[in-house]
Amino acid sequence: MQQLMFVGNLAKAASLTGAGDRAVAKFTLIANEYAGKDASGEAKERSVAIQFTAFRGKAEAIAKNAMKGDQLVVFARIENNNYQRNGEDVYDFNFLVEDFQFGAPGKEKREQFAQAAR
Repeated sequence: MQQLMFVGNLAKAASLTGAGDRAVAKFTLIANEYAGKDASGEAKERSVAIQFTAFRGKAEAIAKNAMKGDQLVVFARIENNNYQRNGEDVYDFNFLVEDFQFGAPGKEKREQFAQAAR
């Protein structure tokens, strides 16, 4: 089995469906990575966005505590999600959360902390 580690910021708050053993959270992490240099020699970046799915307690913890812009460190595995559409084979993947850690708070959470401190 392959295990991946991805560090990124939440594109928006996680969407949570179900509760307890049926809890499922879907969220997208975005990170910038080096993409070479342009014609003038300046470094370029590109954004990478990956959607993850978390289950049960992990899903509830992420949905309850993480806000847009917050950093997450996600350990995930890849699962094939191949299917047919209109007679054509479609090859797809799901990134399933095995474990995670909260990273640095995003702008929204920092503002929330600042207001609470007043």
